[in-house]
Amino acid sequence: MRKPWTLSAAIAAAALVPLLSLPGVAHADDTLDGNAQNPGTTGPSGNADGDTLSATAGAVVYDRSNNGSGQSAGPVTASTSWTPPACWYAPTYSPAELQKVKEPVWEAESTGYEWDAEQRAKYLNKDDPTKDFNKDKTGKGYWWGSYVNKSYPPGWDSCTEDYFWVDTGDDPPANIPNTITPEILAGLAYNEIRVPSTKVTLAPAGETKVNLPTWAWLDAAQFKPVSVTASVPVLGMEATTVAEPVSLRIEPGTADAQVYPASGVCTFVNGRIGEPYAAGKAGQTPPCGVKYLRSSGDGTYPLRATITWKIHWTGTGVAQEQPLPDGEFGAEQAVVVQEIQAVNR
Repeated sequence: MRKPWTLSAAIAAAALVPLLSLPGVAHADDTLDGNAQNPGTTGPSGNADGDTLSATAGAVVYDRSNNGSGQSAGPVTASTSWTPPACWYAPTYSPAELQKVKEPVWEAESTGYEWDAEQRAKYLNKDDPTKDFNKDKTGKGYWWGSYVNKSYPPGWDSCTEDYFWVDTGDDPPANIPNTITPEILAGLAYNEIRVPSTKVTLAPAGETKVNLPTWAWLDAAQFKPVSVTASVPVLGMEATTVAEPVSLRIEPGTADAQVYPASGVCTFVNGRIGEPYAAGKAGQTPPCGVKYLRSSGDGTYPLRATITWKIHWTGTGVAQEQPLPDGEFGAEQAVVVQEIQAVNR
């Protein structure tokens, strides 16, 4: 039984486009990841550099148009030990392109006689040279290979399968793990998520008094869901990963403090966290904030504000939201806490 993302006739026709014409499918906001070198082979190297394009068929394209932006935006850190996929298999070369990769290695005899002999037996047709590298199937499928990103340890070196052929419209071999899926794309998109800075607005601003409740809130306009879509156009496969802000955790930077609420976790209500301070609220308890119980002396307290983002994805053949580990992104800001000065008459 084929997976839901098996190529349609239209996508299959698009896959017949010569591989080297692929640069140009991306725009300025896209990045295509390169293909890893398999043992004993040469090929496009591992990681993409910025917006550099790769000519490999199964390169991942990122749409970041709905992502967080600005100099203060940063990546979320998973709240568990989960990490993005480190390696995966996807379409890589047409028959003619793989021939250009393999033959120079054999001619150089750089990988040893035994390995070269095994490779020739796999890719050459002793009865009909016109079928070498499956050239008789040109336009009807691709050689699949491994893609890696060494910045995603552990596991970037676990994809060790040599190239294998998959006909257009067929599923890859079931006995090979890590063949590209919407779930893998969702994990790659997770790594591309960027969210706004978590610097909170304080009242009093930056300088408060001992035992004076300090109100904290965030600009609601900055904190809205962000998303990244990762796709493999030649397979008609994609996944969109969405991050939504759900709570703010305040850490005062000292044990001599009281947070509001007592858990230190302020939840989003009606699209915002906390409540702006206004005249007349001095005697009220802030819904989100902190009260320092001791002066910071000649220094400051490093108040840390961390947003938790709920992350989920949907993709080709997967309409219902699927969870991914929550992500966190935080920042510190210096707070001066002064003693209340008594006036002697």
